[in-house]
Amino acid sequence: TSLITFLYSLFFWIRFENDTAKFQFVETIRWLPYSNINFYIGIDGISLFFVILTTFLTPICILVGFYSVKSYKKEYMIAFFICESFLIAVFCSLDLLIFYVFFESVLIPMFIIIGVWGSRQRKIKAAYQFFLYTLMGSLFMLLAILFIFFQTGTTDLQILLTTEFSERRQILLWIAFFASFSVKVPMVPVHIWLPEAHVEAPTAGSVILAGILLKLGTYGFLRFSIPMFPEATLYFTPFIYTLSVIAIIYTSLTTIRQIDLKKIIAYSSVAHMNFVTIGMFSLNIQGIEGSILLMLSHGLVSSALFLCVGALYDRHKTRIVKYYGGLVSTMPIFSTIFLFFTLANMSLPGTSSFIGEFLILVGAFQRNSLVATLAALGMILGAAYSLWLYNRVVFGNFKPNFILKFSDLNRREVLIFLPFIVGVMWMGVYPEVFLEC
Repeated sequence: TSLITFLYSLFFWIRFENDTAKFQFVETIRWLPYSNINFYIGIDGISLFFVILTTFLTPICILVGFYSVKSYKKEYMIAFFICESFLIAVFCSLDLLIFYVFFESVLIPMFIIIGVWGSRQRKIKAAYQFFLYTLMGSLFMLLAILFIFFQTGTTDLQILLTTEFSERRQILLWIAFFASFSVKVPMVPVHIWLPEAHVEAPTAGSVILAGILLKLGTYGFLRFSIPMFPEATLYFTPFIYTLSVIAIIYTSLTTIRQIDLKKIIAYSSVAHMNFVTIGMFSLNIQGIEGSILLMLSHGLVSSALFLCVGALYDRHKTRIVKYYGGLVSTMPIFSTIFLFFTLANMSLPGTSSFIGEFLILVGAFQRNSLVATLAALGMILGAAYSLWLYNRVVFGNFKPNFILKFSDLNRREVLIFLPFIVGVMWMGVYPEVFLEC
């Protein structure tokens, strides 16, 4: 079923017309007839690839859980299918209230996935932390949507894009939307929930969390905050730059001192997503296209890295770095694949992350050379923590006191990694396909 959904989403890419800026495949269903709020969906070049990314990662998540999930298998599959449905609806929504409904609904299956199939004792705490952080931020967005509805009489995005708000109202509404989206990115200091949720979530939960859920915040900025409140966006751009630069440097330094494999990748995700916000708020074509590419690239690279960690955890039941070493001799296939995604994570030329980060730095340099220079430190620190992690896990001495039995990746696991490798190489070598939409 999930593979059919993925193939169906590719049909939208094939039929997509690149020469128009209008929303395509639009459908409208009357939802609340007396309030002028309709179930209004459609896609454009921004949302197209996020829909495809969602449908691509869902069958991977189901394959990953095929053998590792021992209890409530049926409910596990149901949770992922519901999550996929809500995520697709989020990226297709052209009505503010409908967007909010699905934006919040995603929390429910993810809360259950972390709380029920999580791997350690603190999973309930992590699930509540994830739920409450994101719910509290989103309540401000709901109030802003209600305010917009009572002022304009509609929540239709296409009408609101041509509606002018006073500068003061724009600032207040922008802050309300920012409160919701910044938690999802996540931006410092509201990023604490992410490492906790990743560490406690099952492997497939981490894949969907890093691959798609982190994109909801940056997608919200690009779809709603920037086009609807342009004056407020210009007003708050220095604020976003400051938070993003702090987050890139702080979380990169924090990544270096982590001892849990999942926390290392989780903190590096925060740094990469704040790179995205810098590109987005550079407000030029290079920065925005770079931010979209880096979001797609991060969805592939970080998901694959979490799958690598999951492969190790399934075998040895630990994610503490000090217990690993010498895997190059005992798991050569795993070591090769892990090397590829480690290099992609540090933005090696020829991989998808390099294209995204290069375009973001080009866009940021046009707006503020100091911000671009400080953000580029993130690439240096990224290389530091990526290579150090790889060196500790793959090279060095065996740890026979901790890990007794080794087995390399099986055929199912190698097949799971293949589409990620193809996607990262394709986007890195020929990004024009993804930029022309």
